[in-house]
Amino acid sequence: MGKKLIKAGLLAALVLSAGAVHAADDMKKGLKTAIFAGGCFWCVEKDFDHVKGVVETTSGYTGGILLNPTYKQVTAGRSGHYEAVEIKYDPKIVTYKQLVEVFWRTVDPTDSGGQFCDRGQSYAPAIFAN
Repeated sequence: MGKKLIKAGLLAALVLSAGAVHAADDMKKGLKTAIFAGGCFWCVEKDFDHVKGVVETTSGYTGGILLNPTYKQVTAGRSGHYEAVEIKYDPKIVTYKQLVEVFWRTVDPTDSGGQFCDRGQSYAPAIFAN
């Protein structure tokens, strides 16, 4: 599974630029995308990497106002971004509902101040529609 850190608005940049090419390829393969934030993105990746039907996880930032935020800007709370993970999955093997159920088991959705030892808005749980 691919592990690449995308500093720019993970999902916005992915979808609007090179992502358009990948999206077409994914559609041909029947793949779909889910986007979750729930604390440290590497922890979220790990939660989904073992799920049967998940093809790829990609960590990055999304939901903020800056085009290319730095780690310092995000963690300082000045960008509005979340640490998030884009999950490409095969819906014939795993459903979106099942992915959401995995997500709910791995985060505390009532803690808007972050997750576990990761504190701050950028670590808050969120599900992004795509």
